[in-house]
Amino acid sequence: MSEPQSEIQHFTKNWQQQLAEAFSNIEDICRYLHLSPDDLPISAAAADNFPLRVPLSFAACIEKGNPHDPLLRQVLPINEELLAYPGFSNDPVGDLASASQTGVLHKYHGRVLFINTGSCAINCRYCFRRNFPYADLQLSKQNEDNAVQYIQDNASISEVILSGGDPLLLSDSRLTRIIQKLDSIKHLLRIRIHTRLPIVLPARITDEFINILKLSPKQIIIVLHCNHANELNERVTAACQLLKNSGITLFNQSVLLKGVNDNAEVLAELSEQLFSQGIIPYYLHLLDKAAGTGHFEVSETEALEIMRQVQATLPGYLVPKLVKEQAGATSKQTIL
Repeated sequence: MSEPQSEIQHFTKNWQQQLAEAFSNIEDICRYLHLSPDDLPISAAAADNFPLRVPLSFAACIEKGNPHDPLLRQVLPINEELLAYPGFSNDPVGDLASASQTGVLHKYHGRVLFINTGSCAINCRYCFRRNFPYADLQLSKQNEDNAVQYIQDNASISEVILSGGDPLLLSDSRLTRIIQKLDSIKHLLRIRIHTRLPIVLPARITDEFINILKLSPKQIIIVLHCNHANELNERVTAACQLLKNSGITLFNQSVLLKGVNDNAEVLAELSEQLFSQGIIPYYLHLLDKAAGTGHFEVSETEALEIMRQVQATLPGYLVPKLVKEQAGATSKQTIL
């Protein structure tokens, strides 16, 4: 089925314009998807707590007229977000306690995480940082030098992870400045970028962005975030191919989500599709218990059974590690 003319015009615009035109209103996205808000468990209060934001490039992957679409479930504010679940909190993985410098989280040996921005191109309803105080911790321009100095003074740090929010929402000039500062640190070996933009806003992967990465003498790794094979449309494939052809290592991490991908066949298809595009299935995370996300939780027992089925279906190199993050732990915890 061909795209409507309005969509074709939208996708000729640059990534900033496409981002500006993202859905931010429940009625608008329902109209686009041929759904009635009256037939969905939509919550305006949930949207007030955590606003709806969905680029057209992602919305176009959602099956029109299907209120149970797994991609729709990831982005639609619903009543269940307002329920209180035991053990769920605003800081489920202990990020605040790990903030050693403004904008820097130093949780694990050998690597630090930069909070570059609090913004994302898409607001995923299961986000573990949906309640995070970004205004206090994000890496502002004024704090960049302090953050770089922190890494310079810690020779044990070999890897920096650019995170957020989504670091690819930064302008090319800002990214260039950050990467050039990191390039000057001799003991730093790798720069890792955690991003969902190649999946939800593939127009961000421009030739100019590729050139920024190519100019760095450090090894560049990009960790994507894709939860379902339906997210991998032709535009996403083209963006990932650009990255892959530039010699950048691509991994994927997913979150195990009830009603989205809590099924062995769905996860196996995701791994197959990722690998066919040169992306290595890396982690499958249990849900981080952020307040407002309890309806997405899959129990550890269920997760292990699903993974047993996945392992029986796929070769080992296509099976992601099932992990959870535990506050205070020295690394991600592999679930065996």
